[in-house]
Formats: sequence, structure tokens, C-alpha cells
Amino acid sequence: MIAVTINGKKSEVERGTTILKAAAALNIKIPTLCNHELLEPYGACRLCLVEIVEGDRSTVTTSCNYPITKPLVVETESKTAVKARRMVLEMLLARCNTSPELDRLAAKHGLSGSRFELRYDDCILCGLCERVCREVVGANAITFAQRGAERVVVPPFGGEAEQCIGCGACVYVCPTGAIQIQEDGDQKIIDRWSRVLELKYCKACGVEVAPAFQCDYFQKKADLPEDFFDLCRDCRVASR
Repeated sequence: MIAVTINGKKSEVERGTTILKAAAALNIKIPTLCNHELLEPYGACRLCLVEIVEGDRSTVTTSCNYPITKPLVVETESKTAVKARRMVLEMLLARCNTSPELDRLAAKHGLSGSRFELRYDDCILCGLCERVCREVVGANAITFAQRGAERVVVPPFGGEAEQCIGCGACVYVCPTGAIQIQEDGDQKIIDRWSRVLELKYCKACGVEVAPAFQCDYFQKKADLPEDFFDLCRDCRVASR
């Protein structure tokens, strides 16, 4: 166990615990938009900046991917940490000024706008959608492309995300609401990935089961009987 002091609160954590998790255990909230418990820390949004104090010196770093390997003194609300976080928020607001969550965080930090030129984008490149698709779902339907200011999240080689199964995981983790999923008749549509999926219905009661492509994906991945998704869960249980 390693001693750590965060905002004056002392505790001990296991070696390798991140500052973000150590703070959460002390009920100290550090803002973040790119962190999710199902995914490896990435440090993309930079909102979780904190100040590590070592004698007369200090360092500002992201807390989500900083493992504690020695005794630390951390400040999450120091002038230095808050100033750095406000700058990050201003840059995010300049890129994506239509997100309610960003507006909430900005207001909490005393910001009503950004001094930088607005880009009117709706994606902050946090990478949550790409990583949940790759690391959790395993579909690899979307990826990062380009570099620097031109970086985007798109299906491989552009066009339709042919490997997208329509599970909605990317919609669920997106912090800005940039990804939306909708149904139109017998189709499920994710406009951002230009993905249109035909829906599959229960042969017994007619209720919607899932996109047919998704059913085929899980049937093969789990080695299920080919007719497994012909029935909804309730009808499958009733037929036993």
C-alpha cells in the first residue's frame, strides 16, 4: 500500500492505482469526459488535470492515467490545476460549443464561452466510441483518421461502417451526444457512420429482436444455433 494525500485527505492505495480512482475513493470528484470503467485510461480530453506537489516543485498531469507508485501529495482544486483545466475547457468549447455537458462543466468553472475561434463541431475526439467498439464490442467498425486539427472518427476507409452491428455502445458512451441512433420502419440507422441495418423480428410474436446483422454477429461469435434469434427472449423461454 502507498500513502497518498489528495486535497489534504490522507489514504493508502494499492500500487498502480490511478490518481483519479484514488480521488474517487475519497469522494473527491475530478471532471473527465474520456474516462470509462470498461476501458483503459486514455487521457484524451485532458479535463482531469491535477497538480502533484513535491516540495517546492509541482507538476500538472492527467489523473486518469497516472499510476501511483510512490507517496504523493495531490491538489485537484489548486489555482494551477483549475487554470489549466479552464484552458482545456475553453479549447473544447471552441471545438464543440453545442454540448450540454460541456456547458455544465464550463459554468462550474466560471466560463461562459471561449476566447478561441469556434469550429462548430460536435465531437471532442475523446475516443470513447472508437475504443468501446474495438475493446469491448470487438466490431472495429470505426477508427481515427487524419492528424492534428483534421483528426476525425470515421469508418475504415470512409463510407458506411460495414462492420457496425448497431449495438448502440458508441451512442451510450459519447459524452457530447454527437452520435445518435434512430429507427425508421424496419431499419435502425446511425447517421454518423452512414450505417443502415435491417431489423429482425420474432417469428412467433412479431416483436423486434435486434438488427439482423447484429444477430448474425453474436450467433457466430457465441457459436449459437442458426435459428437462435428467430424468437425473442420471452418466446424462447416459453418454447422450452
